[in-house]
Amino acid sequence: MSKLGKFFKGGGSSKSRAAPSAQEALVRLRETEEMLGKKQEYLEGRIRRELSLARKHGTQNKRAALQALKRKKRYEKQLTQIDGTLSTIEFQREALENSYTNTEVLKNMGLAAKAMKAVHENMDLNKIDDLMQEITEQQDIAQEISEAFSQRVGFGGDFDEDELMAELEELEQEELNKKMTNIRLPNVPSSSLPAQPDRGSGRMPSASSAHHSRAASSRRTEGEDDDIQHLAAWAT
Repeated sequence: MSKLGKFFKGGGSSKSRAAPSAQEALVRLRETEEMLGKKQEYLEGRIRRELSLARKHGTQNKRAALQALKRKKRYEKQLTQIDGTLSTIEFQREALENSYTNTEVLKNMGLAAKAMKAVHENMDLNKIDDLMQEITEQQDIAQEISEAFSQRVGFGGDFDEDELMAELEELEQEELNKKMTNIRLPNVPSSSLPAQPDRGSGRMPSASSAHHSRAASSRRTEGEDDDIQHLAAWAT
């Protein structure tokens, strides 16, 4: 058996070492990706260097140019192998991340299920139905109480509205009669009306006639003022 086979067999048959966790494996894979990325940068630099040497010795030293191209080919082959290894590691890392995510989701869902079971152990469906029925009954009672408070109380609902209106009209009529009896009518003027001028003759009334006319007009004005005051007092 080759040394390489013994190495893998010995490493795989070791029972003392426990399997790494998903997080540890992810860390190792990321470290490997970083290492291979640095190796890629190194090989790309060597390829550019060997290509530069081949161009330099192309016409002067063909042997050195051929050796530089051979080394470039080996570096390119290694670079291709590293690209394939990185693709495999990336695929493995993504699969491991998905497996870890699914494991954590399953674990958390199991914990949630246990928590719900523990909560529901103290619940009885019959008790819940009775409680909801009791709550509904109490809400109905509260609604009836609110409606009873909001209704108008019917105090004095047996009185006849027409009878009350007739009585009110009688009181208003009595009050109106009392006020009318207190009103003084205007005095009738005792003097004769002033004589009208004779249109045919064109004569103006005398000075005494004009004086009597002004006195009569003044008395009528005072009487009308008294009547207006009585009416205003009665209206208020």
